[in-house]
Amino acid sequence: MGKITGFMEVARQDLTSLPPEERVKTYSEFTIPLSLESVSTQGSRCMDCGIPFCQTGCPVNNIIPDWNDLVYKGQWQSALETLHSTNNFPEFTGRICPAPCEAACVLNINSDAVTIKNIEHTIIDHGWEQGWVKPQIAAQKTGKKVAVVGSGPSGLAAAQQLARAGHEVTVFEKNDRIGGLLRYGIPDFKMEKHLIDRRMEQMRAEGVSFKTNVHVGVNLSTDELLKDFDAVLLTGGSEHPRDLPVPGRDLEGVHFAMSFLPQQNKRNAGDSVNNNILATGKHVVVIGGGDTGSDCVGTSIRQGAASVTQFELMPRPPEKENKPLVWPNYPMKMRTSSSQEEGCQRDWSVATKAFLGSNGKVEKLLAVRLDWQKNDQGQMVMKEVPGSEFEVKADLVLLAMGYLHPVHEGMLKDLNIGLDNRGNIAANTDNYKTSLDKVFAAGDMRRGQSLVVWAIREGRQAARAIDEYLMGSSTLPR
Repeated sequence: MGKITGFMEVARQDLTSLPPEERVKTYSEFTIPLSLESVSTQGSRCMDCGIPFCQTGCPVNNIIPDWNDLVYKGQWQSALETLHSTNNFPEFTGRICPAPCEAACVLNINSDAVTIKNIEHTIIDHGWEQGWVKPQIAAQKTGKKVAVVGSGPSGLAAAQQLARAGHEVTVFEKNDRIGGLLRYGIPDFKMEKHLIDRRMEQMRAEGVSFKTNVHVGVNLSTDELLKDFDAVLLTGGSEHPRDLPVPGRDLEGVHFAMSFLPQQNKRNAGDSVNNNILATGKHVVVIGGGDTGSDCVGTSIRQGAASVTQFELMPRPPEKENKPLVWPNYPMKMRTSSSQEEGCQRDWSVATKAFLGSNGKVEKLLAVRLDWQKNDQGQMVMKEVPGSEFEVKADLVLLAMGYLHPVHEGMLKDLNIGLDNRGNIAANTDNYKTSLDKVFAAGDMRRGQSLVVWAIREGRQAARAIDEYLMGSSTLPR
């Protein structure tokens, strides 16, 4: 695929970005697109490798070598059709996916991987610019009604697939706008929200109905939902955050990340916000080193924080992975996000012991350093380093330590649905059926906290399972 000798002749060319001092002045995306000619040249680097491990590294199994070849040949519309055959929303994944496909690229064994992620979002961005992305309206309606509860990437992907199969689909969202974590979890500087809005317009034309401010189990009963629809798909995400029960947790200024991040997205959308949580002029400590923590860092810097410190419980990862050992799997190695580049102090192997303050407000964080060692079973265990306690200023503490499982109160308790041992909805990936008749589950609500690309995969597969359940067979792709 691509040019036979392209990988030997062409070097990897990554996107560039506005410098930090410029991009932190706004909440807009800041990467600088490459020209179509440059992206086409990057597509030429795709090797005729025989076994395209990139496809198995990609959760939606994108047919990557095919659209790399089409881009190299300048056949952009065909590349878009190939990309859409496996991924409903490549403009989302092309911006925020960590690109496990690139880690699995055969060229990555001893060289630089193909720029798969950039090629992907160039294809779809160009497709929108050219007007090639159009509604795909079902030729026939089935008369079957499907409810999708939750409008994140899993719910949206499922809704679109089911509408294209001819079903009458209604998406219920508890918030005031559609998009789930795409809308209110991911900062605008990583993904602008007009990308969601234009997909909604396409989906409306395809027959999908959207109902916002509808919280199933709160202002819409589960009994009514089950009575009115032939099938129900639960895609509400994993929203129960991991807490940090240490002394001082109840001090003012200690918040979950998802109490902080959505507020700024709402402000950017022109909304007024109650109980404002702002980093302006404050010493901010972010606890958690993942994507959510990074998003807190970038948002705090844009709000004008006096300083931003990010703590990670685990040890600092190695600068480079041992490729012969880990390829084609996504490696654990040192990574620095664009937000961390903008001015963040990072520290590893740190545990929080307490939050300290006065007059009910947090002022400091008491931490201790950790020593990680393997036990007799080969498991990594942590021990506090004696005498290593230290304090840092903290006017605002943001807890970004991940999510345990979906919220059980309300809808799930009302349904009395079966859960697995981690507290997620119990359903397999063969048919996505839950313990209840005609009720299905997909995405983070079923698999636990994960990536947008996994959510899209599960939404697509659940849509096929529901179509088979309703019609006896399905022509939807799996």
